[in-house]
Amino acid sequence: MLKVKKLLSTRIGLLSFLLVCLWMKSMIAYFSVFNLRGVGTAEFILMIINPIGFTAICFTILLFIRRTSLFYLSVFAVSVLLNFLLYLNILYYREFTDFVTIDTLTGGAGVFQHGFDFGSVPVHLFDFVYWIDIVVVIILLLLKKIKFDSEYMKFSEAFGYLSVSMAVFGINLWFAEFNKHQLISRRAQSDKTYVVRYLGLGPWMLTDSYYTHVIDSQRKEANKNTIYKIKNYIQNNRYLAPNTKMYGIAKNRNLIIIHLESFQQDLIDRNIKGTDGKMHVVTPFLNSIYHSQSTYAFSNFFNQVGQGKTADAENMMETSTFGLPAGAFFAKYGSSQTFQAMPAILKQQEGYSSAVFHGNVGSFYNRLNTYKQMGYENFFDQSFYDNSSANMSPWGIKDKLLFRDSVPMLEQLQQPFYVKYLTVTNHLIYTMANEDKDPSFATVNSGDALVNKYFETAHYLDQSVQQFYDYLKKSGLYNKSVIVLYGDHYGISGSDLKAFAPYIGSSAKKFDSYDNTMLQRTPLMIDVPGHNDGRIIDTYAGEIDVMPTLEHLLGISNKDYIQFGQDIFSSGRKNFVALRNGGFVTPTLTLTSSHGSYYNTQTGVKILKMDSSEKKYAESVKNQVATLLSNSDKLNNENLLRFYHPKGFTKVNPKNYNYTVTATEKRLAHTNNYLAAKSNSLFSRNNDKSTLSDYTNDIPEVQNGQDVPKIK
Repeated sequence: MLKVKKLLSTRIGLLSFLLVCLWMKSMIAYFSVFNLRGVGTAEFILMIINPIGFTAICFTILLFIRRTSLFYLSVFAVSVLLNFLLYLNILYYREFTDFVTIDTLTGGAGVFQHGFDFGSVPVHLFDFVYWIDIVVVIILLLLKKIKFDSEYMKFSEAFGYLSVSMAVFGINLWFAEFNKHQLISRRAQSDKTYVVRYLGLGPWMLTDSYYTHVIDSQRKEANKNTIYKIKNYIQNNRYLAPNTKMYGIAKNRNLIIIHLESFQQDLIDRNIKGTDGKMHVVTPFLNSIYHSQSTYAFSNFFNQVGQGKTADAENMMETSTFGLPAGAFFAKYGSSQTFQAMPAILKQQEGYSSAVFHGNVGSFYNRLNTYKQMGYENFFDQSFYDNSSANMSPWGIKDKLLFRDSVPMLEQLQQPFYVKYLTVTNHLIYTMANEDKDPSFATVNSGDALVNKYFETAHYLDQSVQQFYDYLKKSGLYNKSVIVLYGDHYGISGSDLKAFAPYIGSSAKKFDSYDNTMLQRTPLMIDVPGHNDGRIIDTYAGEIDVMPTLEHLLGISNKDYIQFGQDIFSSGRKNFVALRNGGFVTPTLTLTSSHGSYYNTQTGVKILKMDSSEKKYAESVKNQVATLLSNSDKLNNENLLRFYHPKGFTKVNPKNYNYTVTATEKRLAHTNNYLAAKSNSLFSRNNDKSTLSDYTNDIPEVQNGQDVPKIK
């Protein structure tokens, strides 16, 4: 005890003590509150060391202060500030499963607005641990058990300590960048969890501050007249009148979007020879939907995502605008962007309720804030599910459990509803527990573990969707809905393509940029129960086109909205699919990127020489693609929709939405009780009885008693 008192009575000893305590508290928060899961040894090591360097820099700067009173006052202030930063994130994460950003502190995303009730702040008894070191030091100083150290440190010695601290942080940053390339320039704009996991909360706040400043500066210079130029461009080049035969065929139906994570078109109708020597169908149920008479399926549907991957796909599906050239749109702009998105349009024009079901944390890709800006009434993220380890895949709740455990929430929604399911099990690195594998399905032995596992997780996803479909039919929702299934982006890329190529009819040796572009095909299936003119359509289309297509099927005009896609069923379509990299695909010509090579789309043969008419056509399409992407980027980068007010549309107020578990349960129950006999929820229509019993229990975690729906 005497040694501890003596240590704390020195300036460097006190700072060392506070540094160690803050590191320990960070570890408690990382693993027990934030649930940061490192993938591999490198990530685990980074999580262990990342609080040290930044905190040490903050403390060792104080060693340059000579005056005793100012030194101790500064130590107290910095220590309280760092601990407050940690604890504020703990409270905020418990409530919103998200990290604090500059926008949340200043009110842009709602931390001190409606939705953060200080009367219900989730303070735990254990929380005294996060402040005990400061309290102990203050008490010891007041009782004079430890003394003020009046001997200041020489400049050279203080500089030495600061240099070591900066070196530790520098090594941390280098190791993080080595493990995740472009961590700050790219990853920070796609998912804040990466920065917290690799560098810590302090560097995350600094990074977020920088990007917030860049965004604010860019948007202050925006010219509101630009929106009318883009509006004219849309009217003259993109808007198409609906196909009268298709317009309104799904009017007043529930709209259910099933997001097939990392699912390529090549998986549809794919048979593989397994390690047991037998042939196996990878996705038998999705194949049946693809060929169903009630399904409009598209064989030349391309993903158009950029670095934002899944979030880019969501953005195109929800807003019919492209993602950004760099970074993820949701993460970069989602907290403050003005949207005229699908959930708000359906709510205001047709009275739809809305929800997203997702097995990952709400902070991933900044969905918690972005969905509020879009007007989603409900967001059921990982906090609404049983997070026991047996129920988790590397990217969140397993798909079978996501669908099944969503039932108590889905049945509470007023019909018609617009819901989106974001699956996660079929996500890189395609890992699955043995108990979740189909014993009758054997994957390939390609020599590449990633490829082998990809077929397994895709098969699991297929089974998950089938179980959900069975529930929809048994509960009566199927015939009242239109179900859209789509793949967000490719599943296999890079060096793994050589091992994947032989199983999709390609050659590993001859695989080139054309083949890679063709692998950007993903499924799009629009299932309209009761219709029998479904068919496989070979029209070339992309994710940007889905929103206007669905609006017209639901009988909603999109003429007054700024949307860059075109109804796939309409006549007069621009006959090209724009890729985010500046390339394009037409029925005859493919450009792999803005600086890539041209290929014959049908034969895959590289075009080495064009005649004058071919050159003119190629340049024309390339210029149209560049103009399309440029207008979308300008709209989003400058947040131009804040200047545009289409008739009949009211700007979304994010303060109206609260996605916490408690608030959501109260809201859904209140709505059903308030409407009483007028309630259109499935729960009310089923005499206030749950339909969960309609869902199969043929799920390992359910059979083993490892899964209990959190919301009952």
